[in-house]
Amino acid sequence: MTFPLLLTNDDGIHSPGLQELASSLNERGHPVVILAPLTEQSAVGMKLTLRDDMAFQEHTDIADKIRVNEAAPLRVFSLDGSPCDCVIVAIDGGLRTWVPEIEPWMCISGINRGPNLSVDVLHSGTVSAAREAALYGLPSLSVSLATYSNEDYSDSIGATLDVIVRLSRLVSKKPENLLRPRGSKKVPPVDSAPDSIRSWFLQGNLFLNLNVPEAWGGAFQTVPLGARWYHNATDMIQNDSIGVAFEVGAARIEDEDIEMTDCNAVINGKAALTPLASWPQNHPLGVPQSVMEASNKMGEDGMPEWF
Repeated sequence: MTFPLLLTNDDGIHSPGLQELASSLNERGHPVVILAPLTEQSAVGMKLTLRDDMAFQEHTDIADKIRVNEAAPLRVFSLDGSPCDCVIVAIDGGLRTWVPEIEPWMCISGINRGPNLSVDVLHSGTVSAAREAALYGLPSLSVSLATYSNEDYSDSIGATLDVIVRLSRLVSKKPENLLRPRGSKKVPPVDSAPDSIRSWFLQGNLFLNLNVPEAWGGAFQTVPLGARWYHNATDMIQNDSIGVAFEVGAARIEDEDIEMTDCNAVINGKAALTPLASWPQNHPLGVPQSVMEASNKMGEDGMPEWF
């Protein structure tokens, strides 16, 4: 089954990962609308642009380049803002006039170049865009190619398509909780049964983060976050125009090899699928710990049991 999708990212509208994924989804017949940052916005987290106008434009040249299936709607737009800006504009009315033929049932953010593992999910613009969509009640998935050594997105696209095929059993109609018409009064059952977990996901209180390793053998693991440490994260330099300056960017990254975590899965060549809570745990819609633990139970194929 195909269904309409909103695509965004933090690498920008010209990212090969975004465009190649959109082309593959279009080929399969999914109606796709892209609204992505005009320029790269990596590691901006949930930044919002509050005091500046953001230029909005359609890119028919990109759409023409990546379109494969003429029968499936495909529209491409950019916004001179952050990933979360893009999601808010897309969901909260900005695309309604421009693209009435596509009403997304789900958001995919990515494919990001580089991993979004462990603590990365707190800084990543890619993951933040998926979280923002979920906060608005739209089921969402963030996707990353967990390497910087190349830009071969073929495995990541294959893994994403596999996940979307499985999710098509759940995402079978327009999201009922979009824009949260009942606010915090619509709470899924606090139950660890698969139907309950699906409700947490479909209502946007739980979303998914996918990391695909550089060399992927086709296997998945459903895992919680691992432990990743950034060492020597600042570098002091002499800048002729401003004097002393600092750059942030770790010289060494250490992934603890803790079994059955996202870091461990990627180290071992598995695609890591990690359910993440959209809200802080002490929010009225925070996912209870029992539901969170149950959401990480893995089925025989490595994907979440509740799929």
